[in-house]
Amino acid sequence: MKIRKGIQLGALLSMVMLSASDMYGQQDPMYTHYMYNTTNINPGYSGTRGVLNVFGMYRTQWVGLDGAPQTANISIDTPLGDNGLSGGINYTNDRIGAMSENSFSVNLAYAVDLNDSYKLSFGLKGTANLLDVDYTKLDIYNPDDPKFGENINNKFNPNIGAGLFLYSDKSYLGVSVPNFLTTDRSQNEGTELMRQKMHFYLMGGYVFDLNPSLKFKPAFLVKTVSGAPVQVDLTANFLIVDKFTIGAAYRWDSSVSALAGFQVNDGLFIGYSYDADTSKLSRYNSGSHEIFLRFDLFNKYNKVSTARFF
Repeated sequence: MKIRKGIQLGALLSMVMLSASDMYGQQDPMYTHYMYNTTNINPGYSGTRGVLNVFGMYRTQWVGLDGAPQTANISIDTPLGDNGLSGGINYTNDRIGAMSENSFSVNLAYAVDLNDSYKLSFGLKGTANLLDVDYTKLDIYNPDDPKFGENINNKFNPNIGAGLFLYSDKSYLGVSVPNFLTTDRSQNEGTELMRQKMHFYLMGGYVFDLNPSLKFKPAFLVKTVSGAPVQVDLTANFLIVDKFTIGAAYRWDSSVSALAGFQVNDGLFIGYSYDADTSKLSRYNSGSHEIFLRFDLFNKYNKVSTARFF
């Protein structure tokens, strides 16, 4: 039986908003397939595959919990010549409870050769955020509270970010801050309801050739923001005959995941993951699902191997 909206995530959101002026831990969307959705959090990844890369993802979290997060993301990145310059764009729609946010980003990156194996890419990100909050979707204890008297429509907040991405054909290490600016996400009657703060990301992975038909890639992602616990994702994937990907992931004190992927042809890769919640919320939801498509369109500057695995 479903739990009433008022004690599900919509109510959780209400309690967050009612906490008035100290909401500093608002988290960016989370992804289980972060190793494929990299430009969303690190602009330095742009163009590193050496092709026109088109990526689309949809994530539905905590299925069965009313108002639970749902995130859709589309990104495109490509080299802009053979001089190390690359560019890209991202669009993300993130919905949770009464809130819906649309984010549009433009990425610019420049890569330099460190030696015969490694390159270092410097990336910059500019973002425009548009926030909507529909208070009619909440069960509000005091309907006359002025903080909830007027919906928020397309509240605009700009931001800037940057990232470094060190990579070779077998490994990568990245550090990034997608949003440097601390911005008030909404204000009503002079009261600050939410605030976005800097998120720091550290990610890395290495590909081991176990035999000619089997590759193994452990990877990690660490995310931290003031006012919220550090989030650590640990992932292990196997690539079989350069076609099939299977793996597992663990999000510290949050969930365990199963991952799978299939290289349909040289240009198309599809993937899916299922997260089983290990927190107290597991009593109220049946897990999270994530699906993505990645298109690699080869261009005249380079041809990336589909077996690069990230």
